[in-house]
Amino acid sequence: MKKLINAVDDVLAQSLAGFGRAHADLVRVSADPAFVVRADGPRQGKVALVSGGGSGHEPLHAGYVGKGMLDAACPGAVFTSPTPDQMLAAAGAVDGGAGVLFVVKNYEGDLMNFEMAAEMLETPHATVLTNDDVAVEDSTYTTGRRGVAGTVVVEKIAGSAAESGADLDACQALGERVNEATRSMGVALTSCTVPAAGSPTFTLAEDEMELGIGIHGEPGRARVPLMPADAVAETCLDAILNDLGAKGGDDLLLLVNGMGATPLMELYLLFDAAARILDGRNLKIARRLVGNYCTSLDMAGCSLTVTRLDPETTRLWDAPVHTAALRW
Repeated sequence: MKKLINAVDDVLAQSLAGFGRAHADLVRVSADPAFVVRADGPRQGKVALVSGGGSGHEPLHAGYVGKGMLDAACPGAVFTSPTPDQMLAAAGAVDGGAGVLFVVKNYEGDLMNFEMAAEMLETPHATVLTNDDVAVEDSTYTTGRRGVAGTVVVEKIAGSAAESGADLDACQALGERVNEATRSMGVALTSCTVPAAGSPTFTLAEDEMELGIGIHGEPGRARVPLMPADAVAETCLDAILNDLGAKGGDDLLLLVNGMGATPLMELYLLFDAAARILDGRNLKIARRLVGNYCTSLDMAGCSLTVTRLDPETTRLWDAPVHTAALRW
């Protein structure tokens, strides 16, 4: 294993320290318990958005702490849920008196720990569960669909609503609506390597790919022969659009997301492939995003996410955002 680290046990602490120093104008980092909050918070009278999950998916979630998105993020160890004390401390640090909205990906550890934190939280609170992955219904970490890159879309749109003054019930309802309008599917060309393990999570032959991979390296739908990019896009979009029920004339957000080790050249090529398919089905790409937004350490691969937009969600997507990983 070749990693730019000092010691396996110090990876998260030192990475968070570097993140905090690199983005000191945007965030403050707490070391114990570990969490990241907006440098300009808490804002009184604003619903606070708190999310989190295992590390290794950067920039998810700490990279989305800032104006127009999250108020706090709780990073767990690599591919491991953060603990309830992290979540409780983060929520307390950003509570502005209007309540706390937890955005939680559908993984058993995340669900259990966020529920424990919510039970101890005295301020009003609510939860949005993201489960946008259409690849499998149940997997190693989940009962039901996994939450993957569509979480970024939920955090952006719900975060913009909170920034504009929407109340807790409205932010929760909007987050749930965006999640229902979002579907994702990913593929892997290589495994990832968890630093503590020191070896790849799984092995793929040079002529194989994993179709429907999870962001922790969980198995997908099938291990299949390596496909050209056009076939990858068509396979993923068939599953996504059929499940979403997209129809001609719909306005869509298309996110082409890298898993960590895929060059942008390939991601843009894949975006072109997906765009040609959507054009052929009379589906309009109203908004788009290409890059590494929900990764899996050093995995080579990608995911496609499609969100059906309406005038309100389009407006909130377009609203200003200023975070380490997303800004306009």
